[in-house]
Amino acid sequence: QVHVVESGGGLVQAGDSLRLFCAASGRTFATGWFRQAPGKEREFVAAINWNGGSTAYADSVKGRFTISRDNAKTTVNLQMNSLKPEDTGVYYCATGPTLRVALSPLEYKEWGQGTQVTVSS
Repeated sequence: QVHVVESGGGLVQAGDSLRLFCAASGRTFATGWFRQAPGKEREFVAAINWNGGSTAYADSVKGRFTISRDNAKTTVNLQMNSLKPEDTGVYYCATGPTLRVALSPLEYKEWGQGTQVTVSS
């Protein structure tokens, strides 16, 4: 069974940067980052395929966020720059069983518990 753990969240000011980490045990699958703000539905942020050769981003984060994979450590990182208050939320990492980039949460089976990101204005 795949075990997924997120880390790296915190409280920052608008314009700051933050790096999130997702560690997953077992086989390497496509991985996605999603976020959920209070009172809102969970939304797609970024995704990467199993070997790191393909990525996808939500329009709201393009040019500011970068998703990358370190297969040696089975981690997927999300570098978040120029953070805005609207980026605030709980960020979830999800993986497997798909190998290709997937934007829908329904395509992911294993989820972490989430890490809080708060951006103050």
